[in-house]
Amino acid sequence: MRGFCEKRRSVAEVVPFPYRHRRAFIERQATRAAELNPDAGQRHVRTQIQIQIDAMRRRGISEELILREARCMESAIRTALWRAVMQPPGHAQ
Repeated sequence: MRGFCEKRRSVAEVVPFPYRHRRAFIERQATRAAELNPDAGQRHVRTQIQIQIDAMRRRGISEELILREARCMESAIRTALWRAVMQPPGHAQ
């Protein structure tokens, strides 16, 4: 049984890029990639993901969390890009 005065360790999950901030970022990157030719769009997405990875490393975030966030971010950008490319011009989301 844990003693009354024994310190408890609290574990909090760090969310490097909260959704409310990430959504605007995702949409901006997808829109920009859609404006470029396909090869340049792919390079743009890869570059933006790498910039975010580097920023997380500088902040001392664990490699496991960085990889998870990078995969999620890339998936979200590619989903938004697909949506942007497949929608008819002038179609509101």
